[in-house]
Amino acid sequence: MKQNLTVIVVSYNTRELTLAALRTLFAQTRDTAMKVVVFDNASDDGSADAIAAEFTNVQLIRSSENLGFARANNLVAEKADTEWLLLLNPDTEVHAGAVDRLVAFAQAHPKAGIYGGRTVFPDGSLNMASCWMRITPWSTVCSAFGLSAIFPNSAIFNPEAIGGWQRDTVRDVDIVVGCFFLIRTEIWQRLGGFDLRYFMYGEEADLCLRAKRLGYQPVITPEAEIMHIVGAASKNRADKIMLLARARATLIRDHWPKRWIPFGLGMMVLWSAVRAAGFSGLAKLSGGRYADKAATWTGVWKARHKWIRGYQ
Repeated sequence: MKQNLTVIVVSYNTRELTLAALRTLFAQTRDTAMKVVVFDNASDDGSADAIAAEFTNVQLIRSSENLGFARANNLVAEKADTEWLLLLNPDTEVHAGAVDRLVAFAQAHPKAGIYGGRTVFPDGSLNMASCWMRITPWSTVCSAFGLSAIFPNSAIFNPEAIGGWQRDTVRDVDIVVGCFFLIRTEIWQRLGGFDLRYFMYGEEADLCLRAKRLGYQPVITPEAEIMHIVGAASKNRADKIMLLARARATLIRDHWPKRWIPFGLGMMVLWSAVRAAGFSGLAKLSGGRYADKAATWTGVWKARHKWIRGYQ
C-alpha cells in the first residue's frame, strides 16, 4: 500500500513515553499506510538507542543538539513525499483507530486543511488542550483579572479554551495543538512550515492563524482520540510559564492590529503582576502555604522585560 501519511514525532528525554507512543501508534493504526519519523533532539536518556532497538520500521534522526520543536518538524516535513503530515507528541498514546479516523475525516472535509482530535488525560478525563481559540483583547482581560480561572466553563469569560465545550462534537476552531496535528502537506509547504522564531510553544497557533488567512478553517473531530500527558518534557514551572508568555507576546505582535498591540501586552504584564501580588499575599496570610506559587509568579513578574519582547 502506498504511504499517504508521514507521522513526525519530536522527542527529548522522554524515552519510555516515546516508546509507549510508538507502540500504540502502530497497534491502533490499521487502515492508513504511514511513514513514521522520530527526530530525537539530543536526548541524554538513551531514547534514540531504545527506539532504534525496538522499532526498525521507524526512521530515526539523531540530532547532535536540541533544535526545538519547530525546527525539528520543519526539517522532517520539508522532505515528506506523502499527501498528509501528522505531528504527534511523544507523551501521547493513540486510542483505537484515532489516526485512521482523523485521516478519514480529513479526506471527507478537504477544505478545512488542518485537523485535530479529542485528547484525554491518563485517567480518561478530558484534556481540553487539543485546541484553542485565538488570543483577543477580551481574552487578555479575562486572563489578567482571573475571570477565565473563576469561570472556566463559561465561553464568555474563558473564550480561548472555549469554556464548557467537552470536545465531543465536530467544531471549527482557531488553533489545533501540535500534540495531534494533521495537515495536508501541500498546505504546510505553502505556509513554509513553522516560523522558526517560535522555539517552543505558539508555533502551531501561528501556523493555524496564517492558514486561516489563506482561507482554511481548522477543525476538531471527537472521533479521533488520544491520551496526552501535558508538559512531560518541561519540568520547571516558572520557565514554562515564561516560555508560554513569550509565545503569547509574539502571537499578539504578529497577529493583532498594531493599534491594539500595546493593550494586549499591557494586559499580559498585569496578568503576571496580579498573580505575583495575589500569591505573595496568600503566602503571608497562610503561613507560607502558597510560598512556592508566590516565588514562581514573582519570578515571572520580575522577568517581564524579557518575555514581553516575544521572539525576535
